[in-house]
Amino acid sequence: MISSIFALLLAVSCSQQNTQYKTVKDNTMDTNENDSLAVATFGAGCFWCVEACFSQLNGVVEVLSGFMGGATLNPTYKEVCTGTTGHAEVAQIRYNPNLISYEELLEVFWFVHDPTQLNSQGNDIGTQYRSVVFYHNDEQKQLAEHYKKKLNESGAYASKVVTEIAEAVQFYVAEEYHQGYFFDNPDQPYCSAVVRPKVEKFRKVFEEKLVK
Repeated sequence: MISSIFALLLAVSCSQQNTQYKTVKDNTMDTNENDSLAVATFGAGCFWCVEACFSQLNGVVEVLSGFMGGATLNPTYKEVCTGTTGHAEVAQIRYNPNLISYEELLEVFWFVHDPTQLNSQGNDIGTQYRSVVFYHNDEQKQLAEHYKKKLNESGAYASKVVTEIAEAVQFYVAEEYHQGYFFDNPDQPYCSAVVRPKVEKFRKVFEEKLVK
């Protein structure tokens, strides 16, 4: 229901499932391509889930798992997991705006997690799992605020969307083993129980937007 409502707002379509997974994009590119890319940063619970979904979208060049929004310099995953650094687990996305729009990325963002949960996603509890859009410019801020308002007005969720919308600050890349974690560890218990169902649901709804 959520995606269909948001899709009507964006005038974009959804379709069927493709069962082939694609790993995180190779970030090798020439200078001209790099100059044409835009950046988006989202926190939507465990970054393994978020990265696994966004990295499969056509137009997304690279997704990095990391941390944003806290006070501790150069935080480690272990430190962020204590919930005391103030950081959120995020996915930072480099994308080609000629192939995929920020509005479409927002559609995926709100679909792949529950934005009505405050400082948690399912059994993952803590401010590090908060729902947050870190905007990189005024246009991103306005779009995020606009669609958050529209989702609340539409009654798409039984509860109010509590997604934080904040200015992007220093991004810290998580340890190497977190990058592409789901694709490297599909049978790890958390991946099997939590990440895989989310990825499969995402692929079913956004099949037309995936890398072929």
